[in-house]
Amino acid sequence: MDVKSGPDMDCSIQETTALTFYVNGKKVVVPNPDPETTLLHFLRTNLRLTGTKLGCGEGGCGACTVMISKYNPSTNQVKHLSVNACLAPICSLHGLAVTTVEGIGSIKQGLHPIQEKIAKSHGSQCGFCTPGIVMSMYTLLRNIQNPTVEDMESAFEGNLCRCTGYRPIIEGFKDFTKGSCAMGKDCCRNQTKLNNNDCGQTVVNGYDSDVQECVEAAVRFRVFCVHAFLSSVRHLLYQWKLFREQLSSNYFTSVIEELVRVANASLNAIRGPIYVSKPERDLRDRCLAERMQSRLALPNTLASIIADEPDLSRRKKANCVMQNGDQQTDLLPTDSTQDPIFPPQLRTRVFDDQYLYYKGERSVWYRPTSLDQLLELKAVHPTARLIIGNTEVGVEIKLKNMHYPVMIAVTHIPELQRVVSNADGITIGASVTLAQLDQTLRAAISTLPEHQTGVFRAIVEMLRWFAGHQIRNVAAIGGNIMTASPISDLNPLFMAAGVMLHVASKGVEIRTLKMDENFFLGYRKTAVDSSEVLVSLTIPYTQQNEYFYGYKQAYRREDDIAIVNAGIRVLLEDSTIRDMSLAFGGMAPTTVMALNAMKQTIGRKWNDSFLNDMTGLLADDLPLAVGSPGGMTEYRRTLCVSFFFKFYLTVQLSLNKQHITNGSKVPSSYRSATDSFQKESIKSAQIFEEVAPGQPVEDTLGRPLNHLSAYKQATGEAIYVDDIPPYKDELILAFVFSTKSHAKLINVDPSVSLTMPGVVDFISFKDIPGQNMWGPIEHDEEFMASEKVVCMGQIVGAVIADSQTHAQRAAKAVQVKYEDLSPIITIKEAIAAKSYHGEPRVIERGNLREGFEMSDHIIEGEVHIGGQEHFYLETNAALAVPKYEDGEMEMFVSTQNPAETQMMVARALGIAENKIVIRVKRMGGGFGGKETRSVIYSIPVAVAAEKLGRPVKCMLDRDEDMLSSGCRHPFYGKFKVGFTKDARILALDLELYSNIGCSLDLSRPVMERAMFHCDGCYKIPNMRVTGRLCRTNIPSNTAFRGFGGPQGNFVSETYIADIAAALDMSPIKVREVNMYSEGDLTHFNQKLENCNIRRCWDECLQSSEANHRCCEVAIFNSENRWKKRGISVIPVKFGISFTAKFMNQAGALVMIYRDGSVLIAHGGTEMGQGLHTKMTQVACRALNISMSKIHISETSTNTIPNTSPTAASASSDLNGMAIKNACEILLERIEPYRSQNPKGTWEEWVTAAYFDRVSLSVSTFYKTPDLGYDFETNDGRVFNYFTFGAACSEVEIDCLTGDHKVLRTDIVMDVGTSLNPAIDIGQIEGAFTQGYGLMMMEQQKVSPDGFLFTRGPGAYKIPGFGDVPIEFNVSLLRSSFNSRAVYSSKAIGEPPLFLAASVFFAVKEAIRSARGDAEKSRIFQLNSPATPERIRMACEDQFTKQFPLPEEGSFKPWFVEL
Repeated sequence: MDVKSGPDMDCSIQETTALTFYVNGKKVVVPNPDPETTLLHFLRTNLRLTGTKLGCGEGGCGACTVMISKYNPSTNQVKHLSVNACLAPICSLHGLAVTTVEGIGSIKQGLHPIQEKIAKSHGSQCGFCTPGIVMSMYTLLRNIQNPTVEDMESAFEGNLCRCTGYRPIIEGFKDFTKGSCAMGKDCCRNQTKLNNNDCGQTVVNGYDSDVQECVEAAVRFRVFCVHAFLSSVRHLLYQWKLFREQLSSNYFTSVIEELVRVANASLNAIRGPIYVSKPERDLRDRCLAERMQSRLALPNTLASIIADEPDLSRRKKANCVMQNGDQQTDLLPTDSTQDPIFPPQLRTRVFDDQYLYYKGERSVWYRPTSLDQLLELKAVHPTARLIIGNTEVGVEIKLKNMHYPVMIAVTHIPELQRVVSNADGITIGASVTLAQLDQTLRAAISTLPEHQTGVFRAIVEMLRWFAGHQIRNVAAIGGNIMTASPISDLNPLFMAAGVMLHVASKGVEIRTLKMDENFFLGYRKTAVDSSEVLVSLTIPYTQQNEYFYGYKQAYRREDDIAIVNAGIRVLLEDSTIRDMSLAFGGMAPTTVMALNAMKQTIGRKWNDSFLNDMTGLLADDLPLAVGSPGGMTEYRRTLCVSFFFKFYLTVQLSLNKQHITNGSKVPSSYRSATDSFQKESIKSAQIFEEVAPGQPVEDTLGRPLNHLSAYKQATGEAIYVDDIPPYKDELILAFVFSTKSHAKLINVDPSVSLTMPGVVDFISFKDIPGQNMWGPIEHDEEFMASEKVVCMGQIVGAVIADSQTHAQRAAKAVQVKYEDLSPIITIKEAIAAKSYHGEPRVIERGNLREGFEMSDHIIEGEVHIGGQEHFYLETNAALAVPKYEDGEMEMFVSTQNPAETQMMVARALGIAENKIVIRVKRMGGGFGGKETRSVIYSIPVAVAAEKLGRPVKCMLDRDEDMLSSGCRHPFYGKFKVGFTKDARILALDLELYSNIGCSLDLSRPVMERAMFHCDGCYKIPNMRVTGRLCRTNIPSNTAFRGFGGPQGNFVSETYIADIAAALDMSPIKVREVNMYSEGDLTHFNQKLENCNIRRCWDECLQSSEANHRCCEVAIFNSENRWKKRGISVIPVKFGISFTAKFMNQAGALVMIYRDGSVLIAHGGTEMGQGLHTKMTQVACRALNISMSKIHISETSTNTIPNTSPTAASASSDLNGMAIKNACEILLERIEPYRSQNPKGTWEEWVTAAYFDRVSLSVSTFYKTPDLGYDFETNDGRVFNYFTFGAACSEVEIDCLTGDHKVLRTDIVMDVGTSLNPAIDIGQIEGAFTQGYGLMMMEQQKVSPDGFLFTRGPGAYKIPGFGDVPIEFNVSLLRSSFNSRAVYSSKAIGEPPLFLAASVFFAVKEAIRSARGDAEKSRIFQLNSPATPERIRMACEDQFTKQFPLPEEGSFKPWFVEL
């Protein structure tokens, strides 16, 4: 490098150029932007574009995804990038164009095809994540006109969804990709074109010639190629638009009618349930990709087609054109309101050449345009942060309360953007983004000899799992190095490769330094001086006989930080080692090299003897003290050795292939250990019964309709609490949370905060005019702490200010003085301290002593199931609006429990409940987390609004919500089980302990439900279960989907698995021997009626071919030592109803207006589960009118009083029956007028009734009959009925790393007669995926002092798009009826969640095989979640033996098991 810094320049340039950019095609000019303002804040606050959501604030969930487009004057092209708006500084947007979800389509102007597709594919439930997912897909299509399925799935690596389970999104969007038809490679889109038109389709007489082929396939395979039909119609509409003056409308009308005739003929051929016989199984994989759409009735006239496709007339022709370098795609509309054209005003380099300076409230922003300017600035401001993508600094400012007075954007320095190939390798500019790095290296790999690209291939492979596209599009390679993260994915590779860095400073020649053991000086410190700037780095070529590989293990494969990663390189001469590099991340405060091992290897032969020595050398070189930051010390050390073992096998296989003799060969059973993970496109089937042939078209009950809000959610028009336009004089509240787990409050001093900009007031418990104590069962918790805090995250007070930024800054400045008290954090600590709440619950049936005496075998065991964060995408939010009259207040709250919120607000304010109105339009997810805990945030908001007389709003940041809101209860179970030699269980003595946190909340009924479900699906004649509530100093744990049921079920399946292992019997057989039958009594003496568990079980076994696949798994395991497979079938029995009898009630108000329209209010809240959609379908059937006449606006306490929470999966049952009763009463009132005018219309009958002074509104009430249970006598009916199901899952694990993948899952679910099969299947898939997170991935990490480490998506991993089973089949049980619920349906929200345990126990079976190879015990404890650490360390072998677990209590762990 010979570039030198230039002469001194005047760094005092203070020119201020107005920030100019475009949003959705409209010019935005900001004279003096604040450098700390993000694009997300600006969009939502300044432009009121609220479709872009705040989900996490750290770029980890994708809810804030927008598209940023930039012009490249060098190539004269426009590049489109998906970006996290929550991290993008507004100052970085100069000269760029921003497109948000509002900019591509709307209900009024017409939906974009992407928005339409995600809605129609049932890919939007709560809808909070939907705009971000839409924008990720939109950006992909703007860049790639015809993406592959792999491209599409990769585009979502930075997006999360908590509701859907991802499958419908992926499969819906397959329509935009290559080769995604149900016909596979035989799809009409892949056929040779006979008459190519501009759309790239074969057209005969105006429509696709291959449509008939797809129709024939539909008749044969009962599948309809929706793509062929819709693409043809859209093409025709486009032709009609272009040539309507030249051609008669009759021509097009005749063609459309023919298309509709053919389509309806095909649909008539395939209507009815899809059941694939065994001989057709291979054909099914090709022909079921669009089975859901095949059930939807298609329009039968041209007018109805256009009505159903409102935006078709505005869409562009279906091909890709280049317009001045701006890539357009076939599915984009021409309407500029939907598809903003890149502004011509931005097609200039003027914006790039401008030196920028902006000064905000606390920080200044520089954007130099030359290296000289940059070096001058760095000399003057040596501590300034250099900004490229802001992916690190943005998180530090938002979540770590960091403040950087000077920020320098280095995105426009030519030297930092260059990419140059030379003799040594490729030199990459430091501000080159990771996405650009990936493209550059892929290009090199495709052109250079293979032996030169070893490092390049390792980097590209690592980038596959590096964050999401939103991060990779803006994060730079230089930033990755200079942040010096000890778990950086790339730094181990760079160090192992010996990458050369080129740094510059003012007045000094550019110097070069090597990334080696001397580069990282300490945690987050490098050898680069504070006055220096990293200009570029050179990545070297590899040479012949040089091997280079990278390794990484994380909790989740996609978008996750590493637990341990490594870069390993060796240069061989024949089989002799000439040089070796070993670099590891996650093993120290810096990336480190195994120096002694590297030294000792030189000159050694590459053989098994060398391998044996290396494991010991690595163990010595990479020490990790017990209790080190990050924890999992034994696992991390084992990973290092396991990574090297994989590397050794890979190299040895290459040597064997080259016939280089070294006395060692890789056994065939070891070879699969070297296989890297390959993503596979998912395939699936959803099977359900269609409605009866004679059911009227207008009767929508039982039809798979879309979620009623899906279109609004897809366009960003659905309103959540934080989207409500600000009221006049509205203020924002931010909480002051406790930083201690257990302490006395000595002093709370807000004086500094009150002097800060924008601050209006501070409130504490002293400002509560009413009562400060609350609780849904016992009032044992304070709204705001008064004398002491009992958990970290407890609310101490709140700051009210004019903006969220000001409020949060001031809240962090409140000074709180504590006096520490000893905390209790875990269940085991609580047991030791006897810290229990109340007396234990006990259920006992039969004679336990006799049962054990009759048993042939008795085993004892224990198991732990961890907690789970709700991770609803919309955090808790509340808006209070005082009404200035009679003390009234109106509140908009994201809550599942409006009545409880109303009652507690009134209690806190000291007024009557009739003065408080709580309104809930929708929630962005709830899952039980907003059943009670939302109250603690609503009260301070209401108190502040009442005190100040102004509207006050609060929406928590993700870290605040996770810190304070509680989670699923961790459970600990101890069991003693007696059974016969043929596996029949005779006796069970079970103790259950739950970690309830610092208050009771709903912990008692959670424990009760766990006790009711600890039998699983198994008849146990002699049984005792005892439940104890452990009070600890963590935030109060609360309701979560399943409500204790999964915890009880998990313990039951654990002892079943242990019985199978003890008897060396198939777990399937053990389950069948003990499974309930019709008429059996449970251990709580409830008779099982209409017990369909065996039907679900048998159908699941048959459809999954479980018995045959068990044999295949056994063969695979016998042939593979380090990869193992497991298969498991798990049943579920879930009781439906609140266990508290009084809560099983609901009300409804149905009103008919004079125009015949119907407005319904009921007590249930909409949180994505489709409740309002189902209730509308119920009313549609009951009133016998079109669904289009019926509307549900919101849930409000001034229409339906005293509502039960939307929980326990019972909301459709309760509210559906109330609505049905009301509709039947109204219909009875209208019946005389129908009889008088039988040929009249609904509107005429309503009018007649009105003029006859008949009331057209009804308020009704429903309560579930025959409920009531007594714990003392163990008698009564606990549940209204049971929902049943079964699932079969097959997995593959990597025994060396603990990684796993789900190969296939088959689910059969009994939902009765489904009210809406699409919604029910969506609930099944979503619950399964959430349960998968509980069982396999979502680990809460809390320090022994109660500090929560997992406060956001960066540290807490929920399942992502890549975690969907490769094959995922869901079937609804046929001909199931339920007389105890509305229209014979069954509840579905919670029961399927535990079916994900089929994955857990399949993994356990795979581990059991590995342990068998190592001659270890087949009975072993595996706690949930089965993280990679737990899987790997359970697969005991020669590597784990090197790092034995220390004795419990001999050290202080980094995090504890709650």
